[in-house]
Amino acid sequence: MLLYDSTAAPNPRRVRVFLAEKGIEVPMRQVDMRKGEHKSPEFLRKNPSGKIPVLELDDGTCIGESVAICRYFEAVQPEPNLFGRTPVELGRIEMTNRQLELELLSQVGTSWVNGPVVAQIAAGRFTQIPEAKAQSDAAVHRFYKRLDRELADREFMAGARYTIADITALCVIDFAASLVGLPPDPELAHLARWRAAVSARPSASA
Repeated sequence: MLLYDSTAAPNPRRVRVFLAEKGIEVPMRQVDMRKGEHKSPEFLRKNPSGKIPVLELDDGTCIGESVAICRYFEAVQPEPNLFGRTPVELGRIEMTNRQLELELLSQVGTSWVNGPVVAQIAAGRFTQIPEAKAQSDAAVHRFYKRLDRELADREFMAGARYTIADITALCVIDFAASLVGLPPDPELAHLARWRAAVSARPSASA
């Protein structure tokens, strides 16, 4: 078993945090995305989407997409449970995680692609659109405010306990704050309380 990883990106970090919560150790190999190793013919045979992370099993089976990899490990080692036990939990956690992906992660990604860091490290790889960045920046800050309102009534992203949704939110917000120039407003007290709590978990440093 081998996990293809890239330390700076938020999606591979989701898997690392998940594994740390489970107490599972998996051999990892770094893929240099700046050099385009994830787009090489060899890597595309493992994941035609050319994205990181990828889990390669001992029989050669490859699983891409961070949540799919996490679901694999949840099935292998069900506890501690991070995807839900009851039908209601399963639905709520899935809903929250998908909303974080579709409404926050996607917007952070747009701001990243159209931002100054990408202009430096991947010059010419993307056609940057300043207007798109302005719109996605605003969408990110609106979503932060929404999270702050929702966290006024619950301890974690999807309810009363830590789940995959908290892992997604932590990795996306940390990436947005450190590399995209989109930290949450510190006046969003409920979001700040949640972020401090999940950042203090040992798994956050995975």
